[in-house]
Amino acid sequence: MKLGVNIDHIAVLREARKINDPDPIQALGVAKLAGADQITIHLREDRRHINDFDAKRVVELSPLPVNIECSIDEEIIEIISSLKPHRATLVPEKREEVTTEGGLDVIEKFDKIEQAIQKLHKNEIDVSLFIDPNFEIISACAEAGADMVELHTGEYANIYAMLYSNLPHTPHSIKELELSRKELREKLFQSLSELENSALYGSRAGLLIAAGHGLNYQNVTTIATLPNIVELNIGQSIIARSVWVGFEQAVREMKVLIDEACYSG
Repeated sequence: MKLGVNIDHIAVLREARKINDPDPIQALGVAKLAGADQITIHLREDRRHINDFDAKRVVELSPLPVNIECSIDEEIIEIISSLKPHRATLVPEKREEVTTEGGLDVIEKFDKIEQAIQKLHKNEIDVSLFIDPNFEIISACAEAGADMVELHTGEYANIYAMLYSNLPHTPHSIKELELSRKELREKLFQSLSELENSALYGSRAGLLIAAGHGLNYQNVTTIATLPNIVELNIGQSIIARSVWVGFEQAVREMKVLIDEACYSG
């Protein structure tokens, strides 16, 4: 299973002081050395972390394939088309959100998404759609011409954190998940079943299957054992761990967890 390392949060730290340190470009060679298979960045419309200068340099300098997450805004699609990364992952985007919440509404925005896919394909860019695990949405992705879907694992990650970490005892507790342990276990099982079944359905529809959002060193193992998922994209937890153990070691530890899970599964 491939590991895509999202380096957005290096740029988040840089932007906290509006200087040129740390530079996300320095992560590229280290990520490869540590065993990563792909570099992922998100070029947001508001440029809150990764900016156009970063995106251009990442595509030009990365020794690993580059996956750029982006909205379906026409201006953004034009920029991605000119940069020509290995892949574009189309995601929903709201200016006010802290991070991407929920999957792309492929059915409601089908025509615009199909046009974006066609534009990107003309520029030899593979296209993935970031979606919630749902059969109807997956069918729409295949119909629109996507090459891959990335299943949103945020719900699974939130339930897992409320069940197996101290999150309920912190100011960041998720109110709608303040449930009994029995209820949380049931919801976790349901979430995993939806991810597994969606991965199978998508694979049978001819799509490659990735997964990501909220994955960390505690919850990644179970996701890595699910059949048909070929790639995980992970960012915040790796960058957070690198504060304590260094970026190379943080990437290496995540890769080992994924590889061991795949082998045992």
